[in-house]
Amino acid sequence: MGQWEGTGPRFVVGAGYALYRGPLADSVPHRHAAFQVAVAAAGGAVTIVDGAGVRHRGAAVVVAPMVWHRMAPVREMVAFFVDPHCAFADRLRAGCGDGVTVAPQWRDLVEEDLCPSGVLPSAEVDGRLWTAMEALTDHRVELAGLAARVGLSPQRLRALARRQLGVPLARWRIWRRLARAADALGEGRTLAEAALAGGFADQAHFSRQMREMTGLTPSAVLPVMRDARAAAGPTRTAPDRTAPTRTAPDRTAPDRTAPTRTAPDRTAVSWR
Repeated sequence: MGQWEGTGPRFVVGAGYALYRGPLADSVPHRHAAFQVAVAAAGGAVTIVDGAGVRHRGAAVVVAPMVWHRMAPVREMVAFFVDPHCAFADRLRAGCGDGVTVAPQWRDLVEEDLCPSGVLPSAEVDGRLWTAMEALTDHRVELAGLAARVGLSPQRLRALARRQLGVPLARWRIWRRLARAADALGEGRTLAEAALAGGFADQAHFSRQMREMTGLTPSAVLPVMRDARAAAGPTRTAPDRTAPTRTAPDRTAPDRTAPTRTAPDRTAVSWR
């Protein structure tokens, strides 16, 4: 079907969604802030085991936010992670339950189906909550200050998020950090650099949070993203972005060669 057009594994984060295409080993139990739609390769099936040990098997399976589950190994599949605040999430809420649901109606889901609605706010999301979520995406703010900014108490803002999104705001913030880190990986940055871009304390913190939220790890996704960059000619712009960095030491080399050598050491310390 459409989602199998093209070749090779893929991992991408878009507006309101993330997508992984490729093989999957037996995942650890996890839950994530997003809806997950797991789609098998044509003619196949995916199996998801919920927190009670019940197996759900079908051509497509939907997992609601914050539901504990793990995925059985599969040679080829597509996993869509859909932000609960976007318009497409309304369609998932309407057709699926609060746990794990076999949903064959989504077996032909493709990335293009998510693109228009992923950038639109859910009709069910209160405008004040939407404003708070946007602030969490772009800024590091404390909950008390954020609640005051939108005219709510911290308790009311938390309750609103749980009722309308099914996700605590703290988990939502982690999801957005993962999206920023994934964007950095897609640009060709290292795992450590991506962790910093996402706002994580260090690479280990990034790995733990990604594994808990998606069942995947950065080290597992990185080869997929590198393959995607290698296959797409126009994306080979990373050397151009790093070129200015190389010229800076040249301008200062006559007087400050030694400080230039110590810069990597400071970076290394920041990750310990």
